[in-house]
Amino acid sequence: MSNEDYYTILGVDRKASAEEIKKAYRKKALLYHPDRNPGDKEAETRFKKISEAYAVLSDPKKRSEYDTYGSQAFGRRFSQEDIFRNFDFQSILREFGFGGRGGRRTAFRDDPFADLFGGFRQEQHSPRPRRGNDVDYNLDITLEEAFTGTEKKLSIPSSGHGEKLLVKVSPGISTGQRLRLPGRGGAGTYGGSAGDIYITIRVLPHERFGRHGDDLTIQQTVTYSQAVLGAAIDVPTIDGVVKRVKIPPGSQPHTKIRMKGFGMPRFRGNGRGNAYLYLTIKVPKSITDMQERLIKKLAEEGL
Repeated sequence: MSNEDYYTILGVDRKASAEEIKKAYRKKALLYHPDRNPGDKEAETRFKKISEAYAVLSDPKKRSEYDTYGSQAFGRRFSQEDIFRNFDFQSILREFGFGGRGGRRTAFRDDPFADLFGGFRQEQHSPRPRRGNDVDYNLDITLEEAFTGTEKKLSIPSSGHGEKLLVKVSPGISTGQRLRLPGRGGAGTYGGSAGDIYITIRVLPHERFGRHGDDLTIQQTVTYSQAVLGAAIDVPTIDGVVKRVKIPPGSQPHTKIRMKGFGMPRFRGNGRGNAYLYLTIKVPKSITDMQERLIKKLAEEGL
């Protein structure tokens, strides 16, 4: 399979019509056809390249996939036998004025150019086993599901499996981590093994907890008096437990208080990270007359 861009090989624009692509192929086929270049290996190579390009770009479905994946990715997904499958090579050449040798090809099994180049055939007459395509899938889970672990039944498009697949997600998993389901991807051909499914995890943002690795952060609002005098407050944690936390007297805004062992479980490991409480001081938007007199009195005392 050629690594060159098919549009460049044929010398056409990416928006070229089917008729323009056909005319470009005819022009180059006339130039490089083996009947006009006997024994010319360079012309033989060029003819094979332009024929491969035409086999893809003249087929609307193959062209669409080529435009979607690009040259390199297309080459990884499609073998030469895929490209020339159902391509009536001899009929095309007869239409362009060349004598077609051999009967109609309805499926690519051997070298499609064998009849043109002195009966050359691939050494391996049977198609080689071809591994199925890998399938990528993105899975969103909540922070709570990442904490406890979860199981999901998924119906993954293009996996080649009609049934729902059960995916187990271990506790502590993070955004960007991938799960592999071996042999559950696209089906192989000619006895080849099936591809794999790769599931990329995204842990959705949480309205209360932030996450940094195995640690969690919690923004906690306290009153001015609690910050000044100290207090004991109840803080909900990710596992649903309410933890009583002491606020030291004289705590400042953004004071960090560690809650040891109240973070996320370590993925496929032991123990948990920590949770960190970050304090913000609540400033009321409105106060009563009594509160105003008291605050003024505190102000007079230098607070």
